Amino acid sequence: MKDLTNKRLLFLKGGLFLILGLLGGSMLLLRSPNWTSAVLLVVTVWAFCRPYYFAFYVIENYIDSEFRFSGLLSFLRYLMRRRQ
Repeated sequence: MKDLTNKRLLFLKGGLFLILGLLGGSMLLLRSPNWTSAVLLVVTVWAFCRPYYFAFYVIENYIDSEFRFSGLLSFLRYLMRRRQ
């Protein structure tokens, strides 16, 4: 699959992910509107962002500056190759 390079499409993709996240979070909070659910939602989103940051920023800048990841599947392939 070819990398997405069109700036307009990249912004559209980012905006769609933002909308999807806001809708999903809103629906969860409407279903269970309390502070515990809100805090757990924030912690969950933050916790899932950390491995993504690790996969793309830490690996490329501190572990293997030669390798460029194109997505999470690319990162998983990289991990599998390192183990062998």
